[in-house]
Amino acid sequence: MYSYKIGISAEDHDRFAIASDQTNLLQSASWAKIKDNWANERVGIYENDQLVAVASLLYQPLPMGFTIVYIPRGPIMDYTNGDLVNYTLTTLRTLARQKRALFIKFDPAILLRDSKVNEVATENPDAQLIIGNLQAAGCEWVGETTDIAENIQPRYQANLYAADYAFDNLPKKTKQNIKTARNKGVQVQFGGSELLEDFADLMKKTEARKGISLRGLDYYQKLLATYPDQSYVTMATLNLKERAELLDQQLQKAIAEKATFTENTRKNKVENNQKEIDRLTEEIKFLKGKQSKTKRDIVPLAATISLEFGDTSENIYAGMDDDYKHYQPAILTWYETAAHAFKRGSRWQNMGGIENQMDGGLYQFKSKFDPTIEEFIGEFNLPVNSLLYKLSNTAYTIRKKLRSKH
Repeated sequence: MYSYKIGISAEDHDRFAIASDQTNLLQSASWAKIKDNWANERVGIYENDQLVAVASLLYQPLPMGFTIVYIPRGPIMDYTNGDLVNYTLTTLRTLARQKRALFIKFDPAILLRDSKVNEVATENPDAQLIIGNLQAAGCEWVGETTDIAENIQPRYQANLYAADYAFDNLPKKTKQNIKTARNKGVQVQFGGSELLEDFADLMKKTEARKGISLRGLDYYQKLLATYPDQSYVTMATLNLKERAELLDQQLQKAIAEKATFTENTRKNKVENNQKEIDRLTEEIKFLKGKQSKTKRDIVPLAATISLEFGDTSENIYAGMDDDYKHYQPAILTWYETAAHAFKRGSRWQNMGGIENQMDGGLYQFKSKFDPTIEEFIGEFNLPVNSLLYKLSNTAYTIRKKLRSKH
């Protein structure tokens, strides 16, 4: 016998979510505090007083008193149980009707298939049963969308797992880039709010480079304040002064060596020496130029923000100063970000979404870490107001496409 309860405690909700195989940050009770421009309600489904499903619902107000409901990466339940799925969605539709919702949109944390990079994907044997159960409960499946912008949450993501994450397991080029960053003096530190001003500056530079609009300092502060013990900033820095001094010592040594050359010195030795002098001179000029502009000895090069929920970790924002890209700071930062997550006890770290066709810049960068490529089953719509659903969903789809172009 099923029953439901509105307003279950955050503790009960999170305990169930963490114990499930669908643990996801977006279904943590605290995520609603991040999305505080939406109303929130937590619902629990019980079978004989035993909690068997949870959903953290976000309500977005619309004109004329209507709303839409979004359940990010939820509800959390056994989707192979048709009776449970039907009861849960029937209950949610009833509750949404009381809020004058036009429809409920949700994208459960259920995979359709997954694979390692450049390998044949493994199908989820329960995926078609789950899709069928949801459709039988009255849901419309958006389907296997082909554009990352078609969904609220990416349908494809790159995920790293602690069980097989190690430096030696990375692709050869990635290992070389990490070594390059370290050899060039890039240092990595982990921290919190004390790093956020530099982080926000890096994000502004990323926005300018990509021509996109992201978030500001206040939002990043809210993330860390909402997840005070489950968040960290990873930041790569370079000490301009120390690096320039080290290179100057190497330059003087190369110049001194050049002074010893005679007409009998091998040609390739002379050429290599000159190349070294030119390389060192150029980098020293670059570093001193940066130091004169920033008035700082130590500058941030790249950074990420990670949030944890249960034994999972999400790398949710990342920025870089493109002027320092030849120092490979992003590669080192992302590598250390995941390594730190696993040291803190995470089972996996989500690197974030990638293009559905796996042919864009997100995929090209994240594939360097040999992640598992995970494809979710995608979004479902559960109509609540049958008269206005089609019109409102069409308007929503058009608005989303227009926003994705800006």
